Amino acid sequence: QVQLVDSGGGLVQIGGSLRLSCVVSGGTASNHHMAWFRQAPGKERMIVAGITWDGTHTEYANSVKGRFTISRDNAKNTVYLRMNSLKLEDTAVYYCAAGPKLNLVRYDYWGQGTQVTVSS
Repeated sequence: QVQLVDSGGGLVQIGGSLRLSCVVSGGTASNHHMAWFRQAPGKERMIVAGITWDGTHTEYANSVKGRFTISRDNAKNTVYLRMNSLKLEDTAVYYCAAGPKLNLVRYDYWGQGTQVTVSS
């Protein structure tokens, strides 16, 4: 059974940076496309960034383009989300997710979530 463990969240000031990590266990990361989602209080969960199984293609929500970078290291079964120039509106619980490598709209596995709080 594939499990995802995400970490790296915390409290940061406006303009600061964080790097989230998601470790895949019980399976091979390269069998999955991966993504980061976030959910702010009172809002629906939204996709922030996605990356194909081999890392050759990435996509971002408009709200984070130019500030966030998703990457992966399949040898370490790990996916990352580098977040720069953080804004108050980036405050949310961030979740990593994994889906079949050839089905980019389906996500079968989810991490437990890591809280990111941006303060002024």
